[in-house]
Amino acid sequence: MARPREFDESIVLDAAMQCFWENGYDATSVRDLARTMGLTSASLYNAFGTKRDLYRRALDYYIAQGFSARAKRFESTLPPRDAIGAFFAEIIALSVSDKQRKGCMLVNSALELAPHDPEFRRVVAAVLRKVKGFFLRSVEAGQQNGTISRQYGAGDLAELLLTVLLGMRVQARVNANRESLERLIRPIFGLMDDL
Repeated sequence: MARPREFDESIVLDAAMQCFWENGYDATSVRDLARTMGLTSASLYNAFGTKRDLYRRALDYYIAQGFSARAKRFESTLPPRDAIGAFFAEIIALSVSDKQRKGCMLVNSALELAPHDPEFRRVVAAVLRKVKGFFLRSVEAGQQNGTISRQYGAGDLAELLLTVLLGMRVQARVNANRESLERLIRPIFGLMDDL
């Protein structure tokens, strides 16, 4: 008879996420993970499978806690243009407060794993489609209510917003200066304001 798990899965997944996020996939050993999660290596393998399996679970946890929750919160409570602004404001605040310069775990995965791992390439691409979808819905709604210019197509603006977001997350790993990050989004809002 299998013994019940003696740990809170969300707590240990959060610990694994933090470990991978800070060190990257390749530089994180199973020993590092077990120590950080407060588990033995055997318990880690029994509960989560391989290191790669655990990384996938940690990345899914990161996405659910970050982008998915953020998009849902802003999209359901703010007007479209304000939702985009709040999204970027929160990303800037997170970047500036990230003293370890961990950046975005999804972007880190795109750079470290996706080029060599078809499964992670699909995972990252699927999340990027969801992020672009959030921007697209917001831009379309803003164009319909007159708060976002129709000078550029909603698809073009959504693609531009996604690209700036990704660039911002990479730049923040090197220079998490609020002013330089805000400079990245000012021109976009200028394009959206060109009514």
